[in-house]
Amino acid sequence: MLGELEIRESAHADTAAIESLYPKAFPDEDLLPLVRDLLQDAAIAVSLVGEIDSQIVGHAIFTKCGVVGSSVKAALLGPLAVAPAWQRQGIGSAIVRAGLQRLKDADVSLICVLGDPRYYSRLGFQPDALIDPPFPLPVEWDSAWQSQYLDNTTEACTGRLTVPAQWQQPTLWAP
Repeated sequence: MLGELEIRESAHADTAAIESLYPKAFPDEDLLPLVRDLLQDAAIAVSLVGEIDSQIVGHAIFTKCGVVGSSVKAALLGPLAVAPAWQRQGIGSAIVRAGLQRLKDADVSLICVLGDPRYYSRLGFQPDALIDPPFPLPVEWDSAWQSQYLDNTTEACTGRLTVPAQWQQPTLWAP
């Protein structure tokens, strides 16, 4: 019988296991340079792993960001990876929910994500036309740019999401 999913902050000792997840979960994308850069900068990212029986089966990064012209504390979710053998079992969703709670506890108000709306809508994300991504997105990705407020904000924020250097690569925002 398999153990329970434990979600915790990643540690330096987890790096090799985290790096092994991404090529398996995304065989057509090379996300390792981004993941490595983000993992080396603990000041900007919340990095969570999902572990079952001491095996890392999932990982997510939430990068602290801002919004031009606003004092809103924001974060960008991604990348998120779950080992193929563990996908469709709620592991990614559980890691995201744990990250959202940690960010809410840290007074982060807004979370943005560029991803499949069918997946992220289940986690409370909605398409966002008020916050602009750091780079223009292809028209067909309009519904993939999504956000979620973690507090009781009644007035939506507008402006461009500001991201740290690791995310300032146009290729990360294009097909």
